[in-house]
Amino acid sequence: MINVGVIGFGYWGPNVVRNMMATPGIRVQMVCDQDSKNLSRAKGIYSRLRLTTDYKEVTDSSSIDAVAIVTPVSTHYEIAKRALMKGKHIFIEKPLARTSKEAEDLIRMAEAKKLVIMVDHTFLFTGAVGKIKELIDANVLGDLYYYDSTRISLGLFQNYVNVIWDLAPHDFYIIDYLFKNKPHKVSATGLDHFNRGHENIAYITIYLKGGLIAHINANWLSPVKVRNILIGGQKKMLIWDDLEVDERLKIYDKGITLGEKEGIYKMLVDYRSGDMVSPKLDSTEALKKEMVYFHECITTKKEPFNDGHAGLRVVKLLEAASQSLKQDGRHVNVNIG
Repeated sequence: MINVGVIGFGYWGPNVVRNMMATPGIRVQMVCDQDSKNLSRAKGIYSRLRLTTDYKEVTDSSSIDAVAIVTPVSTHYEIAKRALMKGKHIFIEKPLARTSKEAEDLIRMAEAKKLVIMVDHTFLFTGAVGKIKELIDANVLGDLYYYDSTRISLGLFQNYVNVIWDLAPHDFYIIDYLFKNKPHKVSATGLDHFNRGHENIAYITIYLKGGLIAHINANWLSPVKVRNILIGGQKKMLIWDDLEVDERLKIYDKGITLGEKEGIYKMLVDYRSGDMVSPKLDSTEALKKEMVYFHECITTKKEPFNDGHAGLRVVKLLEAASQSLKQDGRHVNVNIG
């Protein structure tokens, strides 16, 4: 049995606790939050849990094997470092850290102590991403041309990070997981319309090796919530609408064929339009699958695909996008490795 302490019971923390409690082999023993209202809410749902406002009670407890860190990114390094020093495996909300240096420090500590770092890249455990990965690996889409994401809503304005750090990590880790092509430069533009010190709208372009380009529209000021991802390939194209109930993933047999007609040197374009297929997807809650995987990685000493190194690659993209944003969209080189 893996005994877990959860630090943070605000927006996402209750989902983490609920799914951990439902995972065989995991037992949540403690919940920490600095807000007494959040602790009261936790006590009302889980009366047997030990509650505290001091995260060190969780990280330092001899009865705790793993710590879930579901707090603002500004606190991640301090809490995760202490948890690792005390010999705890960690499950940590994205992004892993504020800087690549902090992320690298945490990775070194975990590797030295043979501890698991799992970054909460939740969408990787959805049926849609699993199917898309299967299609790409089987070359069903052919050579890949573009990844286009719209991640917008009239969202919660964050006090500590801008819209890139809030919304774009989802696309960064999905891109990292799906594509063998690695990013080599990033460009980002955006605006802070309310002079709060954090951009509320941003457009990010990632240039990947092999001619693949990714574009992300992140916006807290949309009148509607949209979660769409388009991926275009030589053979087929797809759209993933995460808010769609029935046909969440659609695969289109559409594209173009380039050729030359004898005696004509101008390139001719033929458009191909075939069937649309909407495959059945695994509907298991992504976070539930992720918790089962967390347990598996700890008990079998397996390196998770959403480990500290995956988290580091996301942080590097965030740093590059932030640098470009400050320089009015100038291309910034990034070394993902």
